[in-house]
Amino acid sequence: MLLNHTKKHKGIWLFWFFAAALSSLAGQAVSQPMMITVTKGFGLTLYASDLGDAKQLALGDKGTLFVGSHKKGTIQALVDSNADGRVDKRYVIAKGLEAPEAIAFYKGDLYAAVDERIIRFVDIENRLRRPGRGKEVYDRLPGKTNKSRRALHFGLDGRLYVSIGAPCNVCEAEAPFGSIIAIDVETGSSEQVATGIRNVTGFDWSPIDNDLWFADLGRDWMGDRLPPDEINRVEHSGAHYGFPYIHAKSVIEPAYDKPKNLKITLPTYELPAHVAPMGLHFYRGQQFPAKYHNQMFVAENGSWNRSSKIGYQVVMLEIENQQVMKRSTVVSFLDGEFPVARPYALLTAPDGAMYISDDLKGNIYRLFYKDIIKEEIEPAQKLDTEQ
Repeated sequence: MLLNHTKKHKGIWLFWFFAAALSSLAGQAVSQPMMITVTKGFGLTLYASDLGDAKQLALGDKGTLFVGSHKKGTIQALVDSNADGRVDKRYVIAKGLEAPEAIAFYKGDLYAAVDERIIRFVDIENRLRRPGRGKEVYDRLPGKTNKSRRALHFGLDGRLYVSIGAPCNVCEAEAPFGSIIAIDVETGSSEQVATGIRNVTGFDWSPIDNDLWFADLGRDWMGDRLPPDEINRVEHSGAHYGFPYIHAKSVIEPAYDKPKNLKITLPTYELPAHVAPMGLHFYRGQQFPAKYHNQMFVAENGSWNRSSKIGYQVVMLEIENQQVMKRSTVVSFLDGEFPVARPYALLTAPDGAMYISDDLKGNIYRLFYKDIIKEEIEPAQKLDTEQ
């Protein structure tokens, strides 16, 4: 597979992917162009490939990129030892696990949510070749279901925050399903931070004011335009965000009546329906221009139960005074009705670039900013994604 930088058009840069595709008529391999659109001034390269359903990411202190999967059942570690922007060493930290997509790195250790447990791989970056078995540090997560996705991040308070999705399209789920909890991994004590959520795998703290923000996916089967997906901000611990009674700001759920005394916190911002905001990350680097600093990036994984496709892109949400002022596309992986990739998670790289995981092709992309003048005179760059 080749990545060719070809031309500039209307303030964006166009990239073309060429892949072998099976012809439905002749049954022979033919060359089919696929386009990725990148905002002017940015470049996109392939950091790693052949990772299965690459989902959530975690970054080690030494720059190791850890990748969790859902279907493949592996946690992998990627190392760019010569700092050329492409992985040259990879290690399997664990395999044969049940959906170990939720991972987090903290003080030298790697954590993963597996079944009802959270396990820890101690001093992992010094043990990549022989990581050993993960040791259990928590065992009170709810039973795993296919529909209940989870994510892990350590907060500024040193606690492990765990999002636990609802195990359904729409239902009154039993706690702690449909919530974000914070766990002290040393004592095992926990606190419910947010309730009334449906499917959250993207959450992060603003570098400006340390507020916790999260993206929530709206329910399915209400049509192409309903309900909007959500961007929420945690104003106080334990707030209820509406699911399953109210979707987004005003879509009433017909199957369930809201309890009379339940106070609901409405979303800060509504995304279009079915864009599926799986990843949410505040950019903490210095490589991108100043207007991108400390702003929110969202990985829209893309629609599946919609008559025409939407999402399949990375967007920036400009935040001012705790309000989203503007949403703009940074990278689009949708070529017409054909998704070239499905972005899932985002992470600032040590050099200020941004990693983007793709659970469709099993790739990790590297989004970077480069001098525009140099970009216009450089020859087309090619990237062989075969590893």
